[in-house]
Amino acid sequence: MSTTMSTPTPAPSSSSPDPSPRPRPRFFSMDNRYLAPVLVTGILLAGQLSFGILESYTRTLLAIGASIAMEMILGRLVLGKWPHLASAYITGISIGMLIRSPHYWPYILCALISITSKYAIRWHGRHIWNPSNLGVSAMLFLAPASVASLSVQWGNEFWPMVVIWAFGTVIIWRLKRFHICATYVASFLALSGVRSLITGDPFLAAVSPITGPMYQLYVFFMITDPKTTVRSWRGQCITVFFVAVVEALLRLNRVVHAPYYALFLVGPVAVFLEIWWTERKKAQESRLDHEPAHATAAVL
Repeated sequence: MSTTMSTPTPAPSSSSPDPSPRPRPRFFSMDNRYLAPVLVTGILLAGQLSFGILESYTRTLLAIGASIAMEMILGRLVLGKWPHLASAYITGISIGMLIRSPHYWPYILCALISITSKYAIRWHGRHIWNPSNLGVSAMLFLAPASVASLSVQWGNEFWPMVVIWAFGTVIIWRLKRFHICATYVASFLALSGVRSLITGDPFLAAVSPITGPMYQLYVFFMITDPKTTVRSWRGQCITVFFVAVVEALLRLNRVVHAPYYALFLVGPVAVFLEIWWTERKKAQESRLDHEPAHATAAVL
């Protein structure tokens, strides 16, 4: 007769900490992707209720609808899944605020160009241009007789600026990208002084564009786009400094839509250089990793 001896399993110690359940994300949590769309909508509503900034609700809804529809179609066709629509919504609402036209088609076409660029113009898995910047720049350049940009329609009133700066600061501080805004604003102010000396215009006249709400949207939501900015802190500051430099040069040549074109020209170059430099470093590291093995084989 044989007996099977079994070691009793020790009961879990009461002193060992139990794994705590993962907390549910709150709506206004720091990583919530809906926060930016909600705040952008708040900016639009504040401006519309105070000053009637929109060309029309219909045109803005067309831009939003076209952006979301194109994002869903391309996301399904290209990536094989339904994409998150927060980015498309921000693109559509930005287009609705930033362009002006008595026609409906520019809003739809601008939205389609913007979203398509995310999928069609890519390098090493990254899209190069800020979508709304590319779409708005393309429309302003290709259809100047039919499309204008938001500029003095809001005026330089103090209240809309306060609303945009308050909402924008919440978003950018959460994303740890406020240094981008600060660098651009400081560069713009310094270069405005240089332009004032060159042209003889009053300094306040050179600075005044940045006090308009269009520039606040540009500063907070366009030059800081996480998907189309370089990844290092120093690289981001250098990039927006050169955006301000190119913009100042364009303004000296009386280019009306200087901020859009400056970002259109500088942003992709910065991303290209970063990707090239990263790939170069990876190639060097890979070569160094293989060199000891080659050296050992040569000795043997």
